[in-house]
Amino acid sequence: MNILFLCTGNSCRSILAEATFNHLAPTGWKAMSAGSQPTGTVHPRSLALLAREGIDTNGLHSKSWDNLPLAPDVVITVCSNAAGETCPAYLGSVLRAHWGVDDPAHATGTEAEIEAAFTTAYRILRRRIEAFLALPLEQLVHDRTRLKVELDRIGALSA
Repeated sequence: MNILFLCTGNSCRSILAEATFNHLAPTGWKAMSAGSQPTGTVHPRSLALLAREGIDTNGLHSKSWDNLPLAPDVVITVCSNAAGETCPAYLGSVLRAHWGVDDPAHATGTEAEIEAAFTTAYRILRRRIEAFLALPLEQLVHDRTRLKVELDRIGALSA
């Protein structure tokens, strides 16, 4: 199963989700990330946070959804509708879910406040990924309706 974490810039949230998912996922499950308007760089705070968590950052880069190495089976958008962001609409006949998270790249304030925004985004995504991977995946692969219900439920989980 191939999961695509999608946002606009592909520099923070979708990168955090891709790396975390691949770190935790069982064999045969793979995450990718992409953006509809990629920034071209991964935010250094995202890379530093992942490294502190012991998650491999090799090969992570900001990329366009036009250049995916594999076709996704599931697309999860991570833009925050509450923050007024417009999430990209992925075209294709894939299962879609929305896991909105505020973009830490837009955080302002002290160093500690900015770092806290990155940590919060990571914790929310990690909690949702762990909940996803705790599902009976072997069964859900064949039941798209139930998988969609579970993905939507998980998208409402907070840190």
